Amino acid sequence: MPSSPPDVSQVLLPLGGLVGREVDLDAFLQTLVDRIAITLQADRGTLWLLDPVRRELFSRAAHLPEVAQIRVKLGQGVAGYVAEAGEPVHVPDPRGERRFFADIDRMTGYRTISLAAVPLRDSAGAVYGVLQVLNRLGGGAFTEDDTQKLTDIAAQVSTALQTTSLYQELQRAKDQPQAPVGYFFNRIIGEAPPLKALYRLVQKAAPTDATVLLRGESGCGKELFARAIHVNGPRRDKPFVKVDCAALPAALIENELFGHEKGAFTGADHRVPGKFEAADGGTVFIDELGELPQAVQGKLLRVLQDREFERVGGTQAVKVDVRIVAATHRDLPRMVAEGKFREDLYYRIKVVELLLPPLRERGAEDIERLARHFIATAAKRHRLPVPRLSVAALARLKRYRWPGNVRELENCIESAVVLSEGEIFEEHLPLPSLDRAQSAGAPTAPEPPAAPDAPLLLPLAEVERRHILRVLEAVKGNRTAAARTLEIGRNTLARKLKEYGLADEG
Repeated sequence: MPSSPPDVSQVLLPLGGLVGREVDLDAFLQTLVDRIAITLQADRGTLWLLDPVRRELFSRAAHLPEVAQIRVKLGQGVAGYVAEAGEPVHVPDPRGERRFFADIDRMTGYRTISLAAVPLRDSAGAVYGVLQVLNRLGGGAFTEDDTQKLTDIAAQVSTALQTTSLYQELQRAKDQPQAPVGYFFNRIIGEAPPLKALYRLVQKAAPTDATVLLRGESGCGKELFARAIHVNGPRRDKPFVKVDCAALPAALIENELFGHEKGAFTGADHRVPGKFEAADGGTVFIDELGELPQAVQGKLLRVLQDREFERVGGTQAVKVDVRIVAATHRDLPRMVAEGKFREDLYYRIKVVELLLPPLRERGAEDIERLARHFIATAAKRHRLPVPRLSVAALARLKRYRWPGNVRELENCIESAVVLSEGEIFEEHLPLPSLDRAQSAGAPTAPEPPAAPDAPLLLPLAEVERRHILRVLEAVKGNRTAAARTLEIGRNTLARKLKEYGLADEG
């Protein structure tokens, strides 16, 4: 006896944990369409989205083995009619139906016998897409009851989609008709060529258990990519456990990673598991790997080789099943050459090495995409109307070098959203006064690219040092405020300032 289809309320249940995370949007949406087709007992399903620039619907996820994508104009075919009229439609028999667009069947070679389609509406009631199902399994036609079920599903789907960066990209396109609409991973915004290359590598690496090393400047999104690797892999339903080596005193890192036995040291009155045990079956993300003390590097190497370790104060080997993803802004090859990082660990950890580009190398279009994305998210977070971004403010954002990368841009935009009143102007952007003065006196022509030996091409450590001192100056020496702005611990800030030759004055 065939099993009954899932209840409408269960359509999104298996996907709920992925909504709002760094999931591969193609895989997420295709799974969504699969679930809808099963629930409606349909042979095929299609999620159409509205392209606000061309005023067309395009198939974003669909059972379309014959073609990559289909586009129809507003009012064209059943889906186009639903998008334009904003009302659900079911067609028991397309023969003689004026709203049926037979050219699609001719293009695909598929024969549509029955179909139903309903609009996707945002929280303001505007239509931004269509859900459609084709050909009821076992024969027969879709009914009014099926159309109501699909309408109920559409409400669930719309709520989920509006939390993704896909929806925000569609909204951005309304204000930017000249820019293409694009999206790969939820919450990861960008279409620059080096970023697209990264997306392809993540899509290859994520389904495996390969160890991944993410390299790039501070603030360029390494943790987002680490989560994307986890969420899009076979361990997605298991823990994702982060260890920030830069935020912990060197003496505590070993204990944090591996745990300790009772009596291992004064005050150790019971056994405490470490991050590796907490992540068993899932992924351990080791952030700022370059800060890992050399005494601990050998134990990490053993985990990579044998998937086992001993707790601090213990003698019994503990077996774990974990995937390791690490990240650093340090120049590990140089550290290896200087004897500060184990060479055998370096080669073990860089099975798949991904280099994240700094924001300044991603181009003006990505800066604009990110800025508009952060405006929308900050306005929602603070329950404020979404402000407009003035032409002058946008130009300034594009001119700035962003030594703090995406994190600095996000903090800048959040401040501007809070301080602005309906529109973000240059004065709302908390950027350094030096940059402001340079911008005011700069010619309108674009700045020529820097020569290979230009002083702007600095080592990562020097870029970090300058940014930290600039933030410290902006908050008038308040180190607690500086640490909060930089999103690092106050102890980490104190340690870095000590490295720069500045004593901690409290």
